[in-house]
Parts: sequence; C-alpha cells; structure tokens
Amino acid sequence: MPSDAGPTVLFQVRTGGLSRPRLIRFAARLRKEVVKGRPFCCLITTDAELRRLNREFRAKDYPTDVLSFPSGESSSLGEIAISIDRAREQAREFRHSVEKELCILMTHGALHLAGMDHERDNGRMARAELSWRKRFGLPAGLIERVSGGKSRRAEA
Repeated sequence: MPSDAGPTVLFQVRTGGLSRPRLIRFAARLRKEVVKGRPFCCLITTDAELRRLNREFRAKDYPTDVLSFPSGESSSLGEIAISIDRAREQAREFRHSVEKELCILMTHGALHLAGMDHERDNGRMARAELSWRKRFGLPAGLIERVSGGKSRRAEA
C-alpha cells in the first residue's frame, strides 16, 4: 500500500510514450487535493484484467475502463484499476491524449474511493467531477460523457 510519500501507481503494462512520472505526480495531486491526503493505489492494466475484475466483483462479463475498490479502512482509501486499452480507445474517440484519459479515469476512481456514487447521489459526484476536471484542465469527464448522450460504458 502507499506510503506517506504519495499514492502508489502500478504499471502492469507497457505504457509506450506516456510519462509515468507525470501520471504518478497526478495521482499525488489527487491524493493531496481530492481525497484529503488519504493514500490509495492505482493499477494501470489491460482490458483482460479489467474484464476479470468486473466479472469477479460485479458479475459483469465485459471489460470496463475503471473500477474502484474502497477499502473501508482508515489506513488507505482503497484501489483503482484502469484499463490502458479502454483509455487508448476513449482518448481516440474523444480526441485527446491517452495521458489525459488516464487522468480522467483516475479522478473518477478517486471520487468513488472518497465515497461518491453517481448512480445514487442525485448529481453530487457529477458536480464534483466537473469541478475537479476544470481545476485540473481536463476534457469532459466520464459522467458528463454518459449524460451527454455518448454511447459508452463508464463504470466504476
């Protein structure tokens, strides 16, 4: 689990061309600003792994872009798993960089770890995601995309 130095970002895949240090710095910024200093772990992995996790923990047999696993403990918020395959596809679809897409997905996952749930909170998470996205200079977030009528699976 993460140390006091910041969140742990684990890269289970090759990230060719992406700046791992920038993604780690972004995760540290999320920890400091969004989740009030609480540590978390983020795994960057494949569609196959997200499909396995989605099937095992949510009984949904398809790959998704981001999943969040709150820990329920005081020592860590929990874990986020992100599919680099979905991130690449969505970055192409929404015409921005893969790095920005990973930051969007990481932000969405961190908000879930902080206890928000866009399926049950009457727009609270959507407003938070919009606010943080603007603050971080990121393009449209997951909830905005879904509510904007785009056909895609944004699950966490």
